[in-house]
Amino acid sequence: MEARHIAHGGIFQSFAGTFKETTLACILDVGGLLAGFMIAIQLNIFDSTSWAIALYPAVISVKAIITGLLTGRLNTALHLGTIYPRFFDNTKSFYKLIRAMIVLTLGTSATISLIAMLFGTQFWGVTINELPAILTVMVATLSLGLIITLITIKVTFISFKRSLDSDTIVYPAVSILANIVMTFIYIGVLNLYFSEGQWALILFGLINVFLALFILPLNARDKEFRQIIKEALPAILLVALMVNITGTFLKGISNIVGNSKEIYTVYPAMIDMMGDAGLVVSSAATVKLTLGILSPTLGAIKNHAKNILSAWASTLILFGVLAGLSLAINGIFTVEALSSLLLILLVSNVIAFTAIGLVPFVISILTFKHGLDPDNFVTPLVNALADALTTIALFIALLLLF
Repeated sequence: MEARHIAHGGIFQSFAGTFKETTLACILDVGGLLAGFMIAIQLNIFDSTSWAIALYPAVISVKAIITGLLTGRLNTALHLGTIYPRFFDNTKSFYKLIRAMIVLTLGTSATISLIAMLFGTQFWGVTINELPAILTVMVATLSLGLIITLITIKVTFISFKRSLDSDTIVYPAVSILANIVMTFIYIGVLNLYFSEGQWALILFGLINVFLALFILPLNARDKEFRQIIKEALPAILLVALMVNITGTFLKGISNIVGNSKEIYTVYPAMIDMMGDAGLVVSSAATVKLTLGILSPTLGAIKNHAKNILSAWASTLILFGVLAGLSLAINGIFTVEALSSLLLILLVSNVIAFTAIGLVPFVISILTFKHGLDPDNFVTPLVNALADALTTIALFIALLLLF
């Protein structure tokens, strides 16, 4: 997620130069081990119901996507002067953006819950009677996650005032923080729900519902507000479907590994890294297409091989780092354990990147041909695809090796 445009400066570099930029883009994702470790030490709460672990990819992926959309629009508006770098006494555009984020959060959480029921009844062992529970937990989690919106705005304001690059500073920092905070919130919500705290969660969710019901009638006819929703909604709806696919395979992983904490610990960092690697590929491809040095055809991938291979090499090395750190954090580091986990992660990396190296390139071509905004389409779609493909790859590797 951190690499949206970090590859722009490196499209003409050597393999080593591109490898260095990719590694810098992905290395912050090591922080995702903290989110994974929180899951590992709270496995009992995830065992309380068949859907808890399956909803986790939706929690971290969707919030990151909404945050990314906010960052992109806010940064552009700040440079155009249509939004000022302050919370109070700001422009109408700023407050419309905040209102749109609130509405999108509620709509996304409800959509994910409904799609989750479809997947759940087919693949997770969920019954229709569990829809209220899923809806309550998802709406409460993403509603509490609105705190990330405030943090994103504040950090973006600070970076703008200090003339810092939003793409290489704001989004990386906020993305990692969002994963950790959303994991903490989700675990907290699950603990509250399964300890007779349902009414408190319903209250949190109702606040979001009432805010959305207040905002919609006042802004539904506003062109700028509708435009924000219109641009974000297709990508979010598509991602809502994909994260449930990801969740289905994560549940399959859970069934295979049981209480193997090292797998859960490494998982969030894995999907983040592969997402960033995919964005390095797509970001550089988008620039090359725009500059006319890459033709918008599948055959042109041979002219983009340096970027793809350097991104792949970077993730291979970093996956090795993740394996060692995951075992050390859980206090189970041995040569035998390291060899076993390394093999699983490297096999899953090879399987995942076979697709991730190609898919973002294809998406960049299609986006370029149709004149779509990369921030609204490429970024969320590549991230969601990378999450799904990495989870599926890990599932296959575990079936073969665990």
